[in-house]
Parts: sequence; C-alpha cells; structure tokens
Amino acid sequence: MSESKTSSLLHGINSPADLRQLPEEQLPKLAEELRAFLLESVSQSGGHLAAGLGTVDLTIALHYVFNTPDDKLVWDVGHQAYPHKILTGRRDRMHTIRKQGGVSAFPAREENEFDTFGVGHSSTSISAALGMAIAARLDKSDRHAVAIIGDGGLTGGMAFEALNHAGALDANLLVILNDNEMSISPNVGALNNYLAKILSSKFYSSVREGSKQLLIRSMPSVWELARRAEEHVKGMVAPGTLFEELGFNYIGPVDGHDMDVLITTLRNLRELPPGPRFLHVVTKKGKGYLPAELDPVAYHGVGCFDPSKDHLPKSKPGSPTYTEVFGRWLCDEAAVESKLLGITPAMREGSGLVAFSEKFPERYFDVGIAEQHAVTLAAGQACEGYHPVVAIYSTFLQRAYDQLIHDVALQNLPVLFAIDRAGLVGPDGPTHAGSFDFSYMRCLPNLVLMAPADENECRQMLHTGFHHPGPAAVRYPRGKGPGVEVDKKLTALAIGKAEIKRQGKGVAILAFGSMVTPAVAVGEKLDATVVNMRFIKPLDEAVVLSLIKTHDCIVTVEENAIPGGAGAAVNEFLIAQGHLPPLLNLGLPDRFVEQGSREECLACCGLDVDGIATSITRFLERTADSREQA
Repeated sequence: MSESKTSSLLHGINSPADLRQLPEEQLPKLAEELRAFLLESVSQSGGHLAAGLGTVDLTIALHYVFNTPDDKLVWDVGHQAYPHKILTGRRDRMHTIRKQGGVSAFPAREENEFDTFGVGHSSTSISAALGMAIAARLDKSDRHAVAIIGDGGLTGGMAFEALNHAGALDANLLVILNDNEMSISPNVGALNNYLAKILSSKFYSSVREGSKQLLIRSMPSVWELARRAEEHVKGMVAPGTLFEELGFNYIGPVDGHDMDVLITTLRNLRELPPGPRFLHVVTKKGKGYLPAELDPVAYHGVGCFDPSKDHLPKSKPGSPTYTEVFGRWLCDEAAVESKLLGITPAMREGSGLVAFSEKFPERYFDVGIAEQHAVTLAAGQACEGYHPVVAIYSTFLQRAYDQLIHDVALQNLPVLFAIDRAGLVGPDGPTHAGSFDFSYMRCLPNLVLMAPADENECRQMLHTGFHHPGPAAVRYPRGKGPGVEVDKKLTALAIGKAEIKRQGKGVAILAFGSMVTPAVAVGEKLDATVVNMRFIKPLDEAVVLSLIKTHDCIVTVEENAIPGGAGAAVNEFLIAQGHLPPLLNLGLPDRFVEQGSREECLACCGLDVDGIATSITRFLERTADSREQA
C-alpha cells in the first residue's frame, strides 16, 4: 500500500526504538493509524485480520514498555502478531505477506530479530518464554521474557504444563492472557465458561471501573483491594484463583484497549522482583472494524476484500473443496449411522463441521485446541461401541502422535481420521504443511491409510474408512480437487486395491492422492502407465509385482516427504521380493517448503506436470547411460 495513506506517526516507526521516542499521549493516535494500516494492508493481500486488530493496543504497549529485542516477546500461534510485524521494520513489506519470498504468515526467527520464537501451532508460547527466562537467570541477566497467549491457546494442555512448571520457579516470566473469547472458532470448555461468567457479572463490572483507577495510581492498591475483600474478589470477581494456586502473581482483568491502563500496568509488572506473573487482558477480536467485530470467525483469515463494504465477497460457485466434500459426507453418513460421532480440536469451520454441529449437536464435540485429548477421547468412545470421526489438519495430528499409536492403533479401535490440509498448504507455509503424514502413519500396525485422487474418491474413501473395523485414515489436500462430480451414493472400496488410470509402456507411474491428476498428464506426454494407488497401507502388492514384469522402470509420485513415504513403501516391498528394477521416488524435498501459492510450491518441488515429466526424462537418460557404461 502507498505510504501517503498513512499519517506521520506510523510512517516514522521503523523499529520499537522509534516507538519508544514518542510521548505517551500520542500512543492512542498511533493505535488508530496502525489499525487503519492493518485493515488496508490485509484487505489487499489477504491474511489474518481480526486477531491482529484486537492486539494493536497491547502490541504498542509491550514494545513501548519493554526493551525489545533484548526483552523477549513470544507470540502464541501468530495470528495476533501482524501489528508486531508492522512495528518491527516490516511495514513496507506487509503487502507480500503469505506470498512466495514475502513476509511470513507467522513469527519466524530467520526473518527478524524481534521474532524471538517461530510459531504457528498453538499453546507453545509459555514453554518457550519460560525457557528464555531460565536462560536469562542462568546468565545472571535482568532481561524479561513475555508470553502473549490468546486466540484460544490457553485451551491447550501444553500451556498448563508450562504454567505448572513456571509457578515453581523464580524466573523473570510474564504471561499475558489476551482474552478475546475466541480461537478461530468460538472458545469452548469449562475454563472459557468460567472467564465468561466472571467478566459478564454485574458485580465485576462495578468493581472494574474502581479498580481501573487504582491500577493507574499504583500497583500496591490493587493488592490492598484484594486483601480487603479477598474471598469476595477471588470467588466472585477475578478469575485469578486458578493462576495464583499455580504460583503466579495474578493481575487483572484489565481493559486491553485502554492504553493508559496497559502502559501503567506493564511498567509496574516490569519493576516487580523476578518471578512468575500473569496479566489477564480483555480485548475484542476485530476491534476498530465493525464487520470484523460482529463476525470475527469470518474475518479471522480473509482473502482480498473491499473494507468499505460490510461483508466479504462470496465465493464463486463451482466444484466443492475437499473440506466441503468431507462435511457433506459426514452429515450423510450420520443420518444413517447413529453411532457416528464427530470430533474437532477447535477447527469447526476449517475442517468442515459447521453443518454437522448444527444438525447433530449431541454427537458433535469441539474439545478446544487439545489434539492429544481429541484422539484419546475418540478412543474412549470407540471402546463403548461408538464410531468417532476425528477431523483434524495433518500438521496438528502430529501433536497427538503418541495417542494415535498407544490409544488407537495398539488397541485396534475403529476411529476414522479425516486428515485435512495434507501436503503443501501454500500461503500458510511450513508450520501448517502436512508433509509427513504418510511417513508417520504408514509404519503403524492395524492402520488403513488412504489418499483420494479426486472429490468423489474422497467421499467413498471416507465411507470405506468409517466401516472398517479398525483405525483408518483418509488424507486429502487443501482446496479443490480436479473437479470430478461427487456421487451421492456411498460405496465402499476394496481395501488395498489400486486402479489403473492409463495403460502405457516402458514407465509405470505409481501416483498417490493429489499426484494422480498431474501423473495422468505426464503419462500422456511420455506414453507411460499410470496407476492411482489409492492405498498407502495396505499397498496393492499384486499390481506392483505385475508392473515390474511388464515395464522398464517404476516411478512413485506423492505429495509427502520422500523419506519413509509411500514411495519408500514400494521400495521396501520390492527389495523384500528380491526385485530391484530402476526405481525413482518423487515427492517433497528434504527441507521445509516455504510459503507461496499452492501451485508455486508444487512447482518449486518439481511436483507439477512439467517438473514430474522432466525428472522422469532425466532419470531415463541416466539409466540408459548407466547401461551403456556397464
């Protein structure tokens, strides 16, 4: 965006050092400019919006009071960190956010010295900041470590593990709860209900205004208030009892949009002796932009839009996304299968469970950002004769790997995993890419692992997996497929059976999931045989054996890391059979793939049509040269 649209205060801020030169009375004006810039920038580039609008005041206050980057700010998840990026030297590049070669969608250590910890997954900030605080203590340094956790991050069990540990130490740690009552979907759970009940009470509202003035005058007066009415305040007003029992010095709740209160409170906290401190800040997601305030879920992550309109552009009609295919299947299957239960770790919208949650509310379970619990909850339900479906992103299932092994696979329980965002995810970058699920799942006994080539196959695989008597997983990519019409009829596939898509000669391409469509196009170019393998486990061994008898070489193609992936499964089988034909494995490279459009990322990895064809052609040339030299 053009600088002419921003006024002088923000234009003069190229680092937090510049920010700290401003008189305190100018900070509210800076907050207005920062909100306006954030809204205009994200509306043109797309990205996370509502969370950042809510943290503008807090971000300014933190960088104003603390000596960053020497003092460490650790942002949880990263949705709320766009204002932080703007104030730390990246304002002029915000139009590149989430684009290839541009500003990262999340805080990234290699991008900027003020990004003290790389994030993207929830509930990590307190652990990381505690580690930094312990390091400062060992260094005999007075630097501070601040964890800013919000967007539902406190519903994750890892956050409480860190709180439990921190409370027993004297490390210089400040935990700030950015309480906006939201993750991506509305927050759920007992803790959220407790906070909401307290914050909405008339008694709290009356005390809040009085205590606000006490906060501004001096911190000890807050504790005087607490001493005078300890039981009344702790039991009915402040939700701090839990955190104080964990060993924290709890302060709050305070208004996260009142700059005077934020600055004074943070200064007082900074001057306290070392030890764990907890500041509860109440903010409004989408603050300053009414459409986002009214619908923070819709405005959590947006594409390009016109901020002068009170609604986001409607998506164009067309073939459904894989997520939509899953959501429709889930409702259809649940209508005839009363034992079907749906589980999500705080991703109702992202995983396609909105319709299911409305039609079958008693069978829908949003467990919060708690992937480990989601998987073991499903295991417990399966033990009692129910058939749970866990809808989860590939990158988040990594967080529940022990539960997947120990609680589901080991006990051979009928749990279906609907794994969304498998493979590359484009603008969200490496923190959200599902690059490893073939590798970490196909090694598990009892598990059936499938990858659909198109939308209809996705629906039929979900039906197949649901009716399998043990654990099963269907992994599908982000966005739309090739546009195949979805058959409303549900038909179970033969487990472990592949499909010949094209009969050719010389080269046999074994394609898995999303790679089937480009492989067919490559097959046309090279007159190669193309097989839609469908199943990663169990592998169709019969079709593999038949192909090596009739073809000169085998090529495997997958949107997964090559080590341990589907191609490795083919290699292992052929070696065990005593066959070593010329064999080429194509997949994601042994590095983390950076952000860009999904098409750009696939091309960068050589997994588009041209890249696959080029790799095969070069391999055939090398193979011919080797034969001649032999």
